[in-house]
Parts: sequence; structure tokens; C-alpha cells
Amino acid sequence: MATAYPLPRRQTRAVTVGRLTLGGGAPVSVQSMTKTPTVDVDATVAQIHRLEEAGCDLVRLAVPDTASAQALGAIKRRIGIPLAADIHFNHQLALIALEQGVDKLRLNPGNLKRPEHVRAVAEAAKARGVPIRIGMNNGSIDPAQRAQFPFTPAGNAEALVAGALGHIALLEDVGFTDIVVSLKASDVRTTVLAYRLMAAQRDYPLHVGVTEAGLPPEGLIKSALGIGTLLGEGISDTLRVSLTADPVEEVVAGWELLRALELRSGGIVLTACPTCARCDVDFDPIIRAVKARLADLDRRLRAGGRTLHVAVMGCEVNGPGEARDADVGVASGKHTGMLFRHGVEIARVPEAEIVDALVREVEALADAGA
Repeated sequence: MATAYPLPRRQTRAVTVGRLTLGGGAPVSVQSMTKTPTVDVDATVAQIHRLEEAGCDLVRLAVPDTASAQALGAIKRRIGIPLAADIHFNHQLALIALEQGVDKLRLNPGNLKRPEHVRAVAEAAKARGVPIRIGMNNGSIDPAQRAQFPFTPAGNAEALVAGALGHIALLEDVGFTDIVVSLKASDVRTTVLAYRLMAAQRDYPLHVGVTEAGLPPEGLIKSALGIGTLLGEGISDTLRVSLTADPVEEVVAGWELLRALELRSGGIVLTACPTCARCDVDFDPIIRAVKARLADLDRRLRAGGRTLHVAVMGCEVNGPGEARDADVGVASGKHTGMLFRHGVEIARVPEAEIVDALVREVEALADAGA
């Protein structure tokens, strides 16, 4: 029997966000942020429903003004996942958000600087049992504090940690400890160094991400490097992949990062050949059709925490081995496909029938397991 070698997990205190637990050994959760105007309740709710369907565990909404803060209650009543309010500059918006029943606040130490305002929010949040994320961003560090550190990745990381520790002290002064911390930069090295520094000093749960990572694929690569490095070291209790893209892409990317490291299970894990001159089938439309047709099943399995491994391979070099190792797999030959289920070859089908045959077997296996 194979021995499991789980990745290490940093021990953190547990913080409850609505129905979700961050830290305390709970599974690493996936977050995203809406990109609709928060005052447009219908559009925002519709986008959150898409995020829920994709597997988002927690959603954050921008609160730039009073109207946005007052819309949070109507939005919360129509969604299923916990809702976090993103607060900058004006602490009164945090107080309104709390009155609207949000599950979590994000405060930015770079632009909420007055201690009495931070303490007022902390006292109100404590009374309602609502946690606070201290969300440091490299782009909004207080200039006076920033000037105390070298302008290098290490110096930037120290500045982020110093800012976070200052706000932690303000919250702890009023007995508030339901705290989550983030220390994000658009630079991968700064991000990784900052989280390592904080992880060595305090046991609060960490929200991990590379901020302003950009468009895919560059944003995906930077996020995978930064978040993946930290996940591999056991540093992360919740994450967001920040992309200049549809927020559903952020959730999908977050899930794939966690599944690749076996930190979350559920859904279709798809192995696919990159193709080369040995490939004797028109592979690209085959794999794209398989992925599209299994999308709904992927979501259902993810919701149920069940994983199926599917392999779609293009030639005889690695194809049979990968197909046998999968729950369901196909290894392509000269315009044919050898179909495997649990390591046993069950059929050979012509190229035109590969997609139908493979999808049929995957669906049958899913139904049998259900």
C-alpha cells in the first residue's frame, strides 16, 4: 500500500466566518471578489451565484460609499456563501456593513490610520462576532512607515509585516482576536517573504495571494508561484488568485492549485497529453470537448467532495500507463482510442467516438459511486 506524504500545515487558531472556518486545521478555502458595482444588487447577486457554482467559499465586495454599504444586507439575503466587506479610508462604512449583517470585514492599515477609528470598528465587530482581516497591500503602505525600510523585496516584506502588527496591536488592545491577516504584493518574492515573516511571529490565520497579478496567463503564473510556494510550506488558510479576468477564473485557478497539491479533493482531475508528432488523432478538439462535456459533473463532484481522475492521452508512449492509472482513461493510437476503466482495457473505439465513449464511462462511474 502506498504511503501518503501530506504537506505540512502551519498550526493556526480557528476563526469562524459565517458557516466557514479559517485556520485551526480546516481545509484551505478559496475566495474571490465581485467585479460588479455593489449598488447593483441584481448584477452582484448574479455574479456571486456564478462564483458559488464554481466552488467559491467566501466572497468579498468593494464598499466605496454609503450606498454600497447599505446594499450589503439585500445581497447577503440572496446568497449562500459568507460575505466580506472590503473597507478603505472610511471606518463608518465598516460600521454600516456590520449593521447590514456581513460575515467578515477587511480593513486596510494603509488608509485606515486613526487608532480610535480602528478600535471603534473592532468593538462593534466583537459585539456581533464578526472577524476582521487586516489586509496589507504593498501598494498602499503608509508612506512614513514605508520609508523606514529598504526598497527591496526583503524591505517591502518587513514593511508589510510591520503595518500588520501595528493593527493587530490596536485590535488586541480592545480584546479582539478574531483576526485574519494578509500581506500581499504584486512581486512574488516580496509576497513569499512577508508571509514567511508573519507565520514565524503570530498564529493568526493567513489569507494568501499575489495582488494585482494581472491577466492570464501571466497572472496565473505569478499566483501559482507565490501561492504554490507558500502552500508547499504549509502557509495558507485561505487564498485568492487575483486576476484581471472574470472572477470565476479566480475560483477555478484556486481550486486547481489546491487539487494539484492534494489539499482539496472533489471534481474531475484531468490529465491530458501536450501532443507531439507521435499523436495520430486530432487531439485538441477531443480534449476540449471532453472538458466541456464534463464541466457540470466536475461541479457536482466538487460539491460532494468526490474526485474522479480522467486521462486523455494522444499516443502509445505514456498513453496506456496514464490511462490505466486513471479512474477512466483513453490512450489514442492510429485514429483509435483504447478505453480503460480502473486499469482494465474495456473497449477500442474509432477516433470519432472517443469523446462519447469516454464521457459515457466517466458519467457511469460517477453514477455508480453516487
